[in-house]
Amino acid sequence: MEIAELEIFRAVAQEQSVTRAARRLRRVQSNVTTRVKKLEENLGVALFVRGGRQMALTPEGRRFLDYAERILALATEARQAVRDEAPSGRLRLGSMEAAAASRLPGPLASFHRKWPAVQIDIQTGTTQALADAVVAHRLDCAIVAHPAQGRPEQADMARLGPALQGDYLFTERLLLVAPPSHPRIRRARDIRVRTIAAFTQGCTYRNCVDEWLARDGESLDGWGVVEQSSYAAILACVMAGTAVAAVPQSVLAMHPAAAGVNKTLLRTVNSFLISRAGFRTSACSAFYQEMRRAA
Repeated sequence: MEIAELEIFRAVAQEQSVTRAARRLRRVQSNVTTRVKKLEENLGVALFVRGGRQMALTPEGRRFLDYAERILALATEARQAVRDEAPSGRLRLGSMEAAAASRLPGPLASFHRKWPAVQIDIQTGTTQALADAVVAHRLDCAIVAHPAQGRPEQADMARLGPALQGDYLFTERLLLVAPPSHPRIRRARDIRVRTIAAFTQGCTYRNCVDEWLARDGESLDGWGVVEQSSYAAILACVMAGTAVAAVPQSVLAMHPAAAGVNKTLLRTVNSFLISRAGFRTSACSAFYQEMRRAA
């Protein structure tokens, strides 16, 4: 099993086509086909279902792709760890939806101007989903919100996953927002709308609402949750009078039409760039510096 074979396998799996994979890798099509067959013979299983125009992964192929991603990520980290080289290659970056919307555009533009050789792949998700992806080598690094309060240097990354390290980026003011017509909210029992608009389980901001309600003695029994995939949809629920939600102040500032929502400070939340302990590529380190400059 060779690194080149794993790179070819991954390209075919992503492109679902030998022709497109060969074009992307700048190899002849026959070479790609031969290397994939050699890998399958080595493993003793079929990795692709052949037929039609697409190369679809078999169940064994889907399982193997996860391992191939991890091996290739480690190979990249190993090469960059022993070389003092400029950032290059792929940077698989994860980010919470809030940070992607309000914090990433400027630093990413600056990063691309300085390091055009780096191909950035961005994936959004909840804090826990992103942390799990970093642990599993599916992401190189990710911007996440740490659930603990207090000073950033006291945050325990083990709460997010094993063998993670984190570098502080910024602190968000997390607001509880309610419909504009809602009376002022001083405590949990003042809330009249018993539905929360939020992202899926694993979202730190969603958990902050639950904790705030519990601290005020408010039982979550009888509360409903409307799961949404964007802050635009979440704020739409709030403006329609059907839900309350936890929204970072930086995101709310991007939606002037929602300026009239009823706002209550829940808490401040520290955000970090996490990666696997002991491993950080030069591209990841350069990206962290851009984020700190922006912050």
